[in-house]
Amino acid sequence: MIQSKTDIRVRYEETDKMGIVYHAKYLIWFEVARIDLLDQIGYPYVKLEEDGHFLPVLEVEANFRKPAKFDDFITIFVELSQPSILKMKICYKVKRGEELLATGKTKHAFVSSEGRPVRPPEKLVNLIEKYSQQ
Repeated sequence: MIQSKTDIRVRYEETDKMGIVYHAKYLIWFEVARIDLLDQIGYPYVKLEEDGHFLPVLEVEANFRKPAKFDDFITIFVELSQPSILKMKICYKVKRGEELLATGKTKHAFVSSEGRPVRPPEKLVNLIEKYSQQ
């Protein structure tokens, strides 16, 4: 399993009239953290696409515990487990300091540029194995 974290400062445009982060913004933060994780292990999403692989979202789950607000400094923690033959699951925790604000999960399929299911690229599998052992 690989873990990483991404820091974000809540922008005003991400909040609603009550000053609380709109729920759909968490999905954007999950994506930001997911892309950041791929960068951190040395296989940026751009490279994944150049190699003919895409990761559409099949399922998404978000559970909200406490609200994030404008100007909060938050951290999104990401955990990526070893991908299966065709799918990958990623788990998220959103925290403000030590305070847990939300949790979530996304499930992705590996597909070709034609949209057909494919196995994950060997390079990604090898990088996940390498970073999982550290």
